Amino acid sequence: METKKKALLAANLALERKAEDVVVLDMRKVANFCDYFVICSASSQRRATAIAELIEEKFDEHGLVLKSKEGKKEGVWILLDYSDIVIHIFFTDVRDYYALDRLWADAKRVNVPKGRKTTSVSPQREH
Repeated sequence: METKKKALLAANLALERKAEDVVVLDMRKVANFCDYFVICSASSQRRATAIAELIEEKFDEHGLVLKSKEGKKEGVWILLDYSDIVIHIFFTDVRDYYALDRLWADAKRVNVPKGRKTTSVSPQREH
């Protein structure tokens, strides 16, 4: 699966689990450790964990390998590292404190099409 499509899949899965303020950042011109960041907020630790679990489950179904995972037990900042994309799921106050959106302000924002169900995602053509 193409990297951008993985990032958009993660974003839409997060939205499906009621994530808030979902942002996809194209990191290719500003960092050398990944291609995309997916950043979202969750209103509770339980919701943050549910978002992470859905992303892990669906990525696993697509054969995508999780390189590392941090913070799932605590649920205030969950990081899922898939090498080319890194997914940050924040409890709302923690996201405001670390402000990754502002820290990486030079990264281009990718439009996240909303309103689609993603649990049965099939590859889509890029425009």
